[in-house]
Amino acid sequence: MITICDVGPRDGLQNEPESLAPEVRAELVSRLAAAGVPRVEAVSFVRDDRVPQMAGAEEVVQQAERGAAELSGLVLNERGWERFAQTSLDRVNCTLAATDTFNQRNGNASLDEAIERVRAIAAAATVPVTVTVSCAWGCPFEGEVDPAVVADVCERIDGADELVLADTIGVATPKRVQRLVERVSILGPRVGAHLHNTRNTGYASAWGALEGGASVLDASIGGLGGCPFSPNATGNVATEDLVWQLEREHVQTGVDVAALVEISRWVESLLGRRLAGSVYRAASWPA
Repeated sequence: MITICDVGPRDGLQNEPESLAPEVRAELVSRLAAAGVPRVEAVSFVRDDRVPQMAGAEEVVQQAERGAAELSGLVLNERGWERFAQTSLDRVNCTLAATDTFNQRNGNASLDEAIERVRAIAAAATVPVTVTVSCAWGCPFEGEVDPAVVADVCERIDGADELVLADTIGVATPKRVQRLVERVSILGPRVGAHLHNTRNTGYASAWGALEGGASVLDASIGGLGGCPFSPNATGNVATEDLVWQLEREHVQTGVDVAALVEISRWVESLLGRRLAGSVYRAASWPA
């Protein structure tokens, strides 16, 4: 069974102009867990002045009802890890980029410094560790990224039980995704893909990731998302759209699509605008 990780409460909401209250974000986490999503990225531990949409992360964790879901939190540095360690979250997601420029813009560190930060956090962690390598197929500042560079970054990371390759600006295509996932898979940890649908290749690229051996796919309810430090980085693949396609092709996810549709409609009412996802707006049809 493929593991679907809904990143809507974190990656989805961090790029919205509005900041939802912690109790509302906690309810989103709870609804996703109740829909059978096996993993939810609930929060990130970043500076409120830089990403005010993520303020009150500790309150979100305290109020969310996780059920059987695994809840994760994203950290960029040691300070974020210190905050994470005071919570009851199940998994830590450390992130860095495959390029120097993006690391400087997003985390105020060089690539080498970012790798050392991740290794230090992974060594200190007492929960499972995901490391997400962003800009795996392209960087908004440096352009094309050599797959060999991404593979080298992944090889230098110690202590992760999972490596997720992220298409931060939505330039991945299916065969490129398949080849890079295959290349990184030989390193040992589970491999996942975090795909954006900026150029309408996200869903096809998800199939490329599966064919390459990925066992984790990130998605965001309603297709929310982007990156506040990447110009014009539009949303992730929508969780309900991805799950619908997977289940239609008999790839088991354990997620209730009908429940996801209702969550997207609820989020639409909160934000007051149409979301990027398609399935939640599609006409119903006979079972």
